[in-house]
Amino acid sequence: MPLADISTPMKIPMVDFSSWTDPHDRSTRLRVAQELVEACQRVGFVYIINHSLPESMLEEAFEWTKSFFDLPKEEKLKAPHPEGWAIHRGYSWPGLEKVTQTISTGDDDKIKQKLREVPDVKEIYDIGSDENSEQPNQWIPDESLPGFREFMKKFYWECNRVGGDVLRALAVGLNLEDESYLAKKHTGHDNQVRLLHYLPIRAEEIEKGHATRCSAHSDWSSITMLFQDDCGGLEVEDISRPGTFVPAEPVKNAIVMNIGDLLMRWSNDRLRSTKHRVQLPPFADHFEGPDRMTRDRYSIPYFMTTDSNTVIECIPSCISEDKPAKYEPIKQIDYTRMRASMMYLAA
Repeated sequence: MPLADISTPMKIPMVDFSSWTDPHDRSTRLRVAQELVEACQRVGFVYIINHSLPESMLEEAFEWTKSFFDLPKEEKLKAPHPEGWAIHRGYSWPGLEKVTQTISTGDDDKIKQKLREVPDVKEIYDIGSDENSEQPNQWIPDESLPGFREFMKKFYWECNRVGGDVLRALAVGLNLEDESYLAKKHTGHDNQVRLLHYLPIRAEEIEKGHATRCSAHSDWSSITMLFQDDCGGLEVEDISRPGTFVPAEPVKNAIVMNIGDLLMRWSNDRLRSTKHRVQLPPFADHFEGPDRMTRDRYSIPYFMTTDSNTVIECIPSCISEDKPAKYEPIKQIDYTRMRASMMYLAA
């Protein structure tokens, strides 16, 4: 693979997914799969356009997201995030969660307190499968927001359907004989849809490092599919210039898909899990008033991961005598615990 030209800022590739769903056009499907894998090798992030998730459903998802966060705090706290880190569901109020790349070392409490000296200014509502007893959902009462639960359950499984198509395309692009190799290890019951609201904040607070929106990190899932509003602020690390980030500008109805750490391990680093963060909006008209207050930003990431007891070991087409496995096998649940334990204070 040729080295990137460090004089040219990295661009996030775009893949038109419309041809993938035609089972009779094998050559075009192969091209889509190869484009997807190439993007995930070079950048780790890709815009997927013309996917099969209906535009009307995406619009409704954002409407419900805004409606939820517009609720009074006491209503949102009827479905609080459980204490500690073991259950990743329900409402997280501003300052509760701290996204970090830090891995558990043994002296975690002091590290967690230190990380929270610069808080994340966002609120969150996490939802999973109602059939996952290890991660039980924390639903707000139906009377607090009638129709919310019904829609979000439907949206969750529609995202899983589309994500399954993405996993099958990745398998084809990785030259796996079984197109369903990855998808069949993701039943959907360990996935997570996250509703995110980045609150207005003075730009100066971010610029001086007194607060963050979301710190630089990689995801620990298999893949993430992100839907974002038109505000902007998502940035992706330029792998040719570590520490330099480029904007992932909003593209209407596109999925911003990125590889997570599990799939990077699984693919023997053939696919790249790239750091990303949320900073200030890049556009001047997204600030208000003399204090340069940011406008509200909403986004909806959908994290796809394998079933909890799945052993992550090298994909057959990604290992050879010249490229032996870099990582020891690990269960998904063990890797997830290692990463999630640093995000929340202990009970």
